[in-house]
Amino acid sequence: MSFTTLVSAETLQANLGNPDWIVFDVRHDLGNLAAGRLAYAAGHIPGALFLHMDEDLSAAKTGRNGRHPLPDRADFAARLAQLGVNATSQVVVYDAQGGMTAARLWWMLRWLGHEAVAMLDGGLPAWQALGGSLEAASPGARPTGTLQLQASLVTTASAAEVLANLDTQARQVIDARGPDRFRGENETMDPVGGHIPGARNRCFRDNLQADNRFKPADVLRHEFAAVLQDTPASKVIAQCGSGVTACHNLLAMQIAGLPGAALYPGSWSEWCSDPARPVATGE
Repeated sequence: MSFTTLVSAETLQANLGNPDWIVFDVRHDLGNLAAGRLAYAAGHIPGALFLHMDEDLSAAKTGRNGRHPLPDRADFAARLAQLGVNATSQVVVYDAQGGMTAARLWWMLRWLGHEAVAMLDGGLPAWQALGGSLEAASPGARPTGTLQLQASLVTTASAAEVLANLDTQARQVIDARGPDRFRGENETMDPVGGHIPGARNRCFRDNLQADNRFKPADVLRHEFAAVLQDTPASKVIAQCGSGVTACHNLLAMQIAGLPGAALYPGSWSEWCSDPARPVATGE
């Protein structure tokens, strides 16, 4: 049995010694780029490997391609294979912030064509609440894995496609940022506040319960239906500030049985880098 959306701390604990399972820690702090690696060094799930949002899960920034541009697919697949990911591996990803960064790696594995990837529901706090142990030592190197590029399980939308959609209105953009940033208020991450005209707001944090575990599938389905209205999931473009937390909405939609939405990887940070692209503010 493979897990393709969420995995519980109990299930992970039962499979921690399984050689077919591989765990990645992607804790990250936008305000302190060293925080994730320091937290990993202080203690992580036994055997987990660390991947850094900027160094491993993103390509170089040009000033026009957003804050977390996607790396080359082939290069990223080779990197994961080097770390020991096999074509048959069950990959588990986690952070300590409700999945806000782990969802990016979940989506990226699917981008490579690897379906057996799941987020640890509740993240590191759920693991610790179960009494799961932590280790500070880095795990030994695994043999090079067999992961290779397959047909992508996800789709993307470019800035040009999002711009063209302003005229056609064929697709619905869903923005995963907080409501204040969506309105153009309290913008601290990007030089311009506001949102893509016509976008609707679904903050990624609304996917979670108070314990930072995902809401049940039926609840998510009902809540997304209210946002999407009559738009099918296949006509949705998910975006956020830099293409990271939008993946959280994509995971929530997958859990809800609403697959097929595309990711705009550059998101707001790419969109607002070109003053020719229109900006909306308010609700």
